[in-house]
Amino acid sequence: MLHTVTLIIHYFHGTNCFIHIHTLRNLYMEKKCIADDSEGHDLSLFCVPKHYEEDLDSVIIPNGLIKDRTERLARDIVRDMGGQHIVALCVLKGGYKFFADLMDYIKTLNQNSDKSVPLTVDFIRLKSYSNDQSTNCVKVIGGDELSALSGKDIVETGKTMETLLNLLNECHPKMVKVVSLLVKRTPRSSGYRPDYIGFEVPDKFLVGYALDYNEYFRDLSHICILSDRAKEKYKV
Repeated sequence: MLHTVTLIIHYFHGTNCFIHIHTLRNLYMEKKCIADDSEGHDLSLFCVPKHYEEDLDSVIIPNGLIKDRTERLARDIVRDMGGQHIVALCVLKGGYKFFADLMDYIKTLNQNSDKSVPLTVDFIRLKSYSNDQSTNCVKVIGGDELSALSGKDIVETGKTMETLLNLLNECHPKMVKVVSLLVKRTPRSSGYRPDYIGFEVPDKFLVGYALDYNEYFRDLSHICILSDRAKEKYKV
């Protein structure tokens, strides 16, 4: 049995991070909603790698906004945890950038505020995509010694996170909370909602900030809308 709080960090719905607590309560989730008809920002306004310029429609979330929102999520987590030991579980690969930034903000708060939380980290890899489609099969890669906190990038259908939560609950953690940078509004959703949400986004295929399309675009700083042309170009 784990006597720690599990925080799962996820990039997309599925989530990037979660904390499992033995007393569950409803959390008010502050989030930034991006409208379904949003066309994003013109690429010419940002620094985008030359090799990706023809593959993207627009920037939907600039890197600076991601960082500011992540800092606020870190503050909310530290406030809510009440000094309990957190095991942060990063869901690879898409969640690694969000996870690293979130951990840095939590460590900064621990160093510079009166309230702090003990923190350790662990990693697991999940795979649920084929090209631009979320599949019904969730493959768990690694994680034989799961503990408490995980981080991932985006929650879409919710099936990936539900699979991970079931796996983690077998370890009987004291508490589990899920933090996801992105939650996608889609009719394919199972209805699952993370405990902490960075942004709600429209049902478009997004890349950047470690989100990939067949392993491309992880090196892109901003979150962008992938063009239809690029889907064919990088299709496997």
